Amino acid sequence: MVTHEASSSSSSKSKLWNYDVFLSFSGVDTRSGFTGHLHAALTDRGYQAYIDEDDLERGEEIKEELFRAIKEARISIIVFSKSYADSSWCLDELVKIMECRYKPGRHVLPIFYHVDPSHVRKQNEDLAQAFQKHEEGIREEKDDKERETRQERVKQWRKALTEAANLSGQHLQITDKGREAKLIREIVDKIIPNWLPIAEELQMAKHPVGIYTRIQDIITYLSNAGSDVVCMVGIWGMGGLGKTTAAKAIYNKIHHEFQFKSFLDNVSEKDLVVSQKKLVSDILKQTKPEITSVDEGISPIKNHLQRRSVLVIIDNVDRVEQLNAIAGNRDWFGPGSRIIITTQDERLLKQVNMKMDKTYPLKEMNDEEALKLFSWHAFGNSWPKEGYLELSKEVVSYCGGLPLALEVLGGSMIERTPTEWKNQLEKLKKFPEEGIMKPLRVSFERLDPAQKDIFLDISCFFIGWDKDRVAKILDGCEFFATVGISDLRERCLVTVEHNRLNMHDLLREMAKLIISEKFPRHPGKWSRLWNHQEVTKVLGDNSGTEEVEGLALYGPPPRVQSSNKSSCFSTEAFANNPFLTHEYNLLLTGN
Repeated sequence: MVTHEASSSSSSKSKLWNYDVFLSFSGVDTRSGFTGHLHAALTDRGYQAYIDEDDLERGEEIKEELFRAIKEARISIIVFSKSYADSSWCLDELVKIMECRYKPGRHVLPIFYHVDPSHVRKQNEDLAQAFQKHEEGIREEKDDKERETRQERVKQWRKALTEAANLSGQHLQITDKGREAKLIREIVDKIIPNWLPIAEELQMAKHPVGIYTRIQDIITYLSNAGSDVVCMVGIWGMGGLGKTTAAKAIYNKIHHEFQFKSFLDNVSEKDLVVSQKKLVSDILKQTKPEITSVDEGISPIKNHLQRRSVLVIIDNVDRVEQLNAIAGNRDWFGPGSRIIITTQDERLLKQVNMKMDKTYPLKEMNDEEALKLFSWHAFGNSWPKEGYLELSKEVVSYCGGLPLALEVLGGSMIERTPTEWKNQLEKLKKFPEEGIMKPLRVSFERLDPAQKDIFLDISCFFIGWDKDRVAKILDGCEFFATVGISDLRERCLVTVEHNRLNMHDLLREMAKLIISEKFPRHPGKWSRLWNHQEVTKVLGDNSGTEEVEGLALYGPPPRVQSSNKSSCFSTEAFANNPFLTHEYNLLLTGN
């Protein structure tokens, strides 16, 4: 479970849930019985239920931790028992619970365990002796200021008990033999689901390994943003990295705080009017909003959203027009609103009229997370089967921390033998998995012709090269690479570290597939030749054609032995090729 600091704001609209249920109880009476069983049942159903540890050392630090847990819980269950009022700790918890219950989305369930609700309400009978001791302690206090403070504290306790006893709750009498189990089932199966409707949760990835770690900073930032401001954040990264999964996880974590919310998935693939209609429909609960054009849709969005605190997630944006039609300006949304955008294009987040408060580049999974995710998909477990560990590590290395690749390849390896795994790994070197390449290719297809050329050239020839040198070479070919490389970086297609060019290995695989797919067995017809073996073949048999725009031969040109003599390679096959006239096109280096 991800933990984070709750918002300091008094408004729950800027605070994010961390627990489903907080349990307040007297450990002496019910920890080993009713409350312990209730906690186990809640946990078994997948709810995040906070329960303090047995024999917990009491102190101010622990007290603040408990108060924070109360503020971060959607539901508080108070188990009133005979010893509950004996504990000043329990009574302080109760006061905090009753303070928080008035905020939106909160629920409190009192359970009267072998005590009469009227005794709790009036603090008599079972509770009278406990309060007699509390008040005796006040009379014995010699410090006037401290005595006054303790008197006020007891007054708060009494008020909280009265208010809690007036709430609708459950009464479990000592004569109710066998009813405890039935009551627990009713709480877990009926009451809690009614307060936490599962229907509003978005369907998550089957195995969301590491996702909460990756969104923790975003959750914390949203939590700490002010309740009187509109907060807009962007999440960007290459295709297949899990941006949509991250957005869904954030939505599921915080949507309970908002009465008005909408998740607009895959906006780039949908008509803008369709997305506008869904947004208005989600907010107003209208089945068919009257919107016939993008311009017409802007007015109802502004009119209805600016008076409300809303949660809107706009997923997979690829054009600024999409943002302008859905989230054109900050004053379209009411105070406390949270707007989250996912995209592959960092520049898009800079172009929108409503400037981002924060942008987050989504990172690849680390090796440990990647192995776990792959194992879940390949073996149905968090660790590889015996005899498959090293093979699994090879696949994980090939995937480069990309969740999409790990899931696709994990599914393709189910119930295969180690020999088949090795064969599949060899196959991937020549024929990348279509299920991985297709989503990655979307980014490439959106490039203009010059950007495509730059991307393919970097992939084949310039990995590890100085960015400025490459830009100069490609600018000489009228590719406008100075700005083009910047565009590719912002679209997550290349990276620049210490001014050196690089890209994800799977993007390089995609580039080579694009180059070779039309003539997979005829490299002489490829636009670029980068592989030593293929270059050797083309130069050796003079099979190059006018399709070849560039080739790279690293190291001294190889010599091919014939029966009686040795012959060097020749570039005669490209003598009349207009593309092979620039510095970058024919790279014969001694590296």
